[in-house]
Amino acid sequence: MISVVPIKNLFEVARIREKNCEICQNVVFVRYRIQHDPSQQWILVCPDCRRKLAENNAHYRYGGTWKAKKRH
Repeated sequence: MISVVPIKNLFEVARIREKNCEICQNVVFVRYRIQHDPSQQWILVCPDCRRKLAENNAHYRYGGTWKAKKRH
């Protein structure tokens, strides 16, 4: 049997996406855009890797949050 869930409005519809952390390769639903070395390349990492890379790192720079749940 298929369950049907009523949607009150179109704003409740969300896409759920998952991506891999660029350091540990774990599949995550939230990634942080950071720089962590002299190359100044932006990477997307999971919360655990962000915490490790930020600690005592003069090159660390936060650049935003990527979330798996998008509203549009």
